[in-house]
Amino acid sequence: MELFESLKNKITGKNIKIVFPEATDARILGAAVRLKADGLVEPILIGNGEEVKKIANEIGYKTSGFTILDPNNYPKWDEMVESFVERRKGKATKEQAEKILKDENYFGTMLVYMGLADGMVSGAIHSTGDTVRPALQIIKTKPGVSRTSGAFIMIKGRDQEKYLFSDCAINVNPAAQELAEIAVESAKTAALFDIEPKVAMLSFSTKGSAKADEVTKVQEATRIAKELDPSLELDGELQFDAAYVPSVAAQKAPDSKVAGKATVFVFPELEAGNIGYKIAQRFGGFEAIGPILQGLNKPVSDLSRGANEEDVYKLTIITAAQTLMNA
Repeated sequence: MELFESLKNKITGKNIKIVFPEATDARILGAAVRLKADGLVEPILIGNGEEVKKIANEIGYKTSGFTILDPNNYPKWDEMVESFVERRKGKATKEQAEKILKDENYFGTMLVYMGLADGMVSGAIHSTGDTVRPALQIIKTKPGVSRTSGAFIMIKGRDQEKYLFSDCAINVNPAAQELAEIAVESAKTAALFDIEPKVAMLSFSTKGSAKADEVTKVQEATRIAKELDPSLELDGELQFDAAYVPSVAAQKAPDSKVAGKATVFVFPELEAGNIGYKIAQRFGGFEAIGPILQGLNKPVSDLSRGANEEDVYKLTIITAAQTLMNA
């Protein structure tokens, strides 16, 4: 089954509430209307109600039946402010909280934290930092996960050849412990998208063929990841060709259960991951879906500011599917 049809089947009828802090953007409105019409999610639009409706009407969208919440006129404002101050544990006064929560991303993130929504999609007009920072401060990472990370689902062809690349978006140079956590979370993400996780810890070395601190880090990350989840099919350190090509794997890592069969590729640092997924996208003809933020207690997704309506639609479906991991 095609990936998004599979995900739609998983989320249909679940009444999953997704917050959109950028409700005056035409791309967001268009996607939200489609998602509601298709019965996939219940959108929560953030903004001045009259302004949102006016913009929607101007571009031909009807918002009747939509939930629109205005940070400047919110009935549960005092409760939200109190909850934020408590969550920040002395890092924000009541007065500071009242100012901070006027920001749509902070307001939307608090809705998720307070259980009034299941996830959030932002980034169409905000930077990654503006989207991720509130999530890290309020929702925070899962127990045992020190940092969030960004994965891409790579899809190609009618047969839906699928892989997961991580971390390609967030952590510049993760330490061994962080890299191990990224590997474990990436396997969970892969399984959600019907990719059987066989995790390759990538390097420029295969099984000790090169000596360097960078290689040692991946070797250590491999050891830690196996301790974190002994059930995982995971191996490293592996060069990409050894991880992907069976004939190369037979030569370079003949005893590996992952080499030549990997479906999840964990890059040793951001530079390699970002370059790698874009090469696969531009040279290899893969569609890159993401970044999918991993490791948070509840899902928050970051759009590219160059995203189109279809990108918003698809990333929202992914975000809704992630909520099922936390159910």
